[in-house]
Amino acid sequence: MRKWFLILLLVSVVSNAVRSQTNPLWHSEKVKNYLPHMTWPEVEGLLARTDMVILPVPAIEQHGPQLPIGTDYFTGEELAKLIAQKTDVLVAPVLLPGISPYHMEFPGTITLSPDTVERVYFEAVQSLIHHGFRRFLIFPSHAGNVSVARYIVDRINQETPGIAVDLNEAAAPFLQKPESGGRKNTEQPRDPKKEQEAEARFDRHAGVNETSTGMYLFPNLVEMSRAGKNEVTLPEHLQKSLPQVIAGDSTASRVFLAEALKPKSTGKHTSTREMTKTGVWSDRDTREASTEQGREDSEAFVSASIQFIERWNQLKPLQPLAERVLTSSAGR
Repeated sequence: MRKWFLILLLVSVVSNAVRSQTNPLWHSEKVKNYLPHMTWPEVEGLLARTDMVILPVPAIEQHGPQLPIGTDYFTGEELAKLIAQKTDVLVAPVLLPGISPYHMEFPGTITLSPDTVERVYFEAVQSLIHHGFRRFLIFPSHAGNVSVARYIVDRINQETPGIAVDLNEAAAPFLQKPESGGRKNTEQPRDPKKEQEAEARFDRHAGVNETSTGMYLFPNLVEMSRAGKNEVTLPEHLQKSLPQVIAGDSTASRVFLAEALKPKSTGKHTSTREMTKTGVWSDRDTREASTEQGREDSEAFVSASIQFIERWNQLKPLQPLAERVLTSSAGR
């Protein structure tokens, strides 16, 4: 018994000594199917099982006082990694910043031109096609990247042997509708009246929904002590249309979003800083956010994405790797 105790003590001492000689800030665990963590033989092995890749298209932009500037990056990356744990698909992050000119009045935001974003992703996809990947799930985790994501999808489909879809659009038909009256499986008893009131209030960028997602996906980066009430000031004609937008009027929403949240240089007076001092584009108190809501929303999206991927695999079974690589070489 004493012998085993001494052996365990020695192992512990050696382990601690090794740890003290490595980077004290490194705490990342290796994640399955996550390209930055993989070796090339592991990618080669994955290619024998799948030709699918998720490419998040995120942003580095202000998200109010309570959420990190990398919120859209972490959201896209973490959701993609959760999907890849349940079905074989490569997660390939390419860029951190995206298209965020309307947040530039807040320190820390980085914005790129649509041409730059599109070109970088298209060239990254060409590299992945060279290795034998063929199906691409373009995942804009920042709403401001939606238009450029559609262009990336179209270029892949029109100009390469690859096939691409927008993951948000692809997953949408598989999303489960919440039960009437509010959320399910909450830790606290539901209050249908409060839930109805919450749904009738404007809540978008860095609001309650996005804060809830952050609390679930990257909890140690969310500063809930800084969450609170927000005041949003809109140009008068947009303020008048807001009830229709909240009610789900598609025309009112389309016109509203065409004008709202635009760069200061446009003169529309709808850049983030012109509408809100905190950077939170929501009439709700962000202290209403909850980990439970974030978990439900995240799990629903992950489940819907997996259902789409499985259905796509049924419709188009995996082609042998040798044939994919040969097609890739012929297409260059």
